[in-house]
Amino acid sequence: MNVLSELQSRFRAALAGLVEDPTEYLAMVRPSQDERFGEYQANFAMPLGKRLGRPPREVAAEVVSRLDVGDICEPPEVAGPGFINLRVKSSWLAGVLATAVRDQRLAIAPVATPRTYVLDYSSPNVAKPMHVGHIRSTVIGDALKRTLRFLGHRVIADNHIGDWGTQFGMILYGYKHFVDQPRYKAHPVEELSRLYRLVSQLVTYYELKADRPALDKKILHQEYEVERLRAETKPNDKPAAKNLRRAEASLSELCATRIAADATIARVDSDPELAALAHAHRDIGRAVLAETARLHEGDLENLALWREFLPACLADIEAIYRRLDVEFDVTLGESFYQDRLAEVVEKLLALGIARISEGATCIFIPGQEAPLVIRKQDGAFLYGTSDLATIQYRVETWQPHAILYVVDHRQSMHFEQLFAAARLWDYRDLELEHISFGTVLGEDGRPFKTRSGDTVGLGGLLDEAVAKALEVVNRPDDPRSASPDIPPERRQQIAEVVGIGALKYADLSQNRTSDYTFSYEKMLAMNGNTATYMQYAYARVLSIFAKGRVNVAELRASDAPITLEHPHERALAIALVRFSEALEQTVAEYRPSFLTSYLFELANRYSSFFEECPVLKAPSEASRASRLLLCDLTARSLRLGLELLGIQVVEQM
Repeated sequence: MNVLSELQSRFRAALAGLVEDPTEYLAMVRPSQDERFGEYQANFAMPLGKRLGRPPREVAAEVVSRLDVGDICEPPEVAGPGFINLRVKSSWLAGVLATAVRDQRLAIAPVATPRTYVLDYSSPNVAKPMHVGHIRSTVIGDALKRTLRFLGHRVIADNHIGDWGTQFGMILYGYKHFVDQPRYKAHPVEELSRLYRLVSQLVTYYELKADRPALDKKILHQEYEVERLRAETKPNDKPAAKNLRRAEASLSELCATRIAADATIARVDSDPELAALAHAHRDIGRAVLAETARLHEGDLENLALWREFLPACLADIEAIYRRLDVEFDVTLGESFYQDRLAEVVEKLLALGIARISEGATCIFIPGQEAPLVIRKQDGAFLYGTSDLATIQYRVETWQPHAILYVVDHRQSMHFEQLFAAARLWDYRDLELEHISFGTVLGEDGRPFKTRSGDTVGLGGLLDEAVAKALEVVNRPDDPRSASPDIPPERRQQIAEVVGIGALKYADLSQNRTSDYTFSYEKMLAMNGNTATYMQYAYARVLSIFAKGRVNVAELRASDAPITLEHPHERALAIALVRFSEALEQTVAEYRPSFLTSYLFELANRYSSFFEECPVLKAPSEASRASRLLLCDLTARSLRLGLELLGIQVVEQM
């Protein structure tokens, strides 16, 4: 049962007649910051009193007189300027927990009105091995899928892979000119990745050289602008000083861009082999676009090579997903939608939503300067075209209420334009949501890279996490790990679960819109908000059952009453019944960090309960049975919560 939702429902009835729509005030009924005054609190009396022109305490007292919560709470108390404090009855808590003991869902009811979601996440380019940049989209999307499904929603998990476009033009060009056939036959994905990186480096080299004069001009212009503003800015002129700081920041950014461009150019010029290749392939940028165009036009040779490359690339990606325990309902790449693109453009033109501008087909979004280009002057389609065709297909096929895109924050502008264009195209009732997230950083505060500056491969990242976890499992000086009765092969299995769980949880526990610093040491800590701490708490409960030779099935079927006489018993009970609140908050804002915060709070309360309330040596058989049931509910809640995050548990650590 969701206690908070039930209390808000009761307050809605109490507010009837005082306000026409109490929704904004119901949002002010929330868990208390200090449970000494009760577990829940209503803080709306002051704004409501101001609206009604009445003293807040008087309004609070009237609401309390109308409030029917006697079956759930002790008599409400009005405190201070009008806070309404609510303390849940221990007898009611015990009854809810008794229901949870016998319920596989822990008394968490499915939603009354299920929705259909299409969840678009992970979405790697198949031409390249998955890297650290894919971890956030993959695990956030998977956690949302699991949680939404548990709550009763229909979810279509769609891996919209990049299996078309310019990256394949690069691979095709690289294969035709630079392939090492023995390496390709032995390790096709590694060789295709090498070819992609090589061609991309050469294309970028010529692009940067071509753009260099224009960049110098911009810097020169900005230098003049900074000098002008410095000369004109007088002391204590805050607006002028602000403009100067902005100009200086722009100049600094342009200079940094030039330094990075020069370093990229120098890497090619200083390498005799690369310099020779660059000299021999001066027209590589145009040639790559030509290879891409031939593929899109159905050239038999390029299509045959594309079909040859694809299975090995997909198998490599699928191996990563198996280790992460991530599954999709459909994997429909960009190639799937190619035969729809021309029709989409013509429909949008016919409806007057798109129009021709300087030879390109564009959708002009009200309030935005730049249009969404859906067909270039040369007839090529763009990501926006493919994404609009994808929305069309998803609506026709699954009739979703919502489509969620779990994609990093750098694509925010693209999704703003895409969603606006979709609404112009009569998809007004469809919820379109960009579930954005920040960047994984190294300890230097920059995007996480290898020491050589390359992007960190996801496979290697998983291997390293497991290796670090094995060190924790084998640590002889930690009484909470490395039990002597765990055989080596089992320890390796535990390390796989703990290492990958730690990697996932470290990501999911962050505010998803923020960047976070990657640290194996922090993510594998046995204390703090980590998966390792949660997994240890779960294993500790099971060790109690093993030590006491408790038959869990018999315990659950015993009808033993749960009693909440000790403050730590009650505190743990409150945490247990708040599980459904955490899940509702998680899906309301599409933030798995709400669930990780709940699990951390639950584990902490269990730790305090464990220290203060003997279980196997409880003062009576009734108390022993009650505390064992609280332990069992804690373990089941931790296990379920971790499962919804895509994280496994272990029975020993």
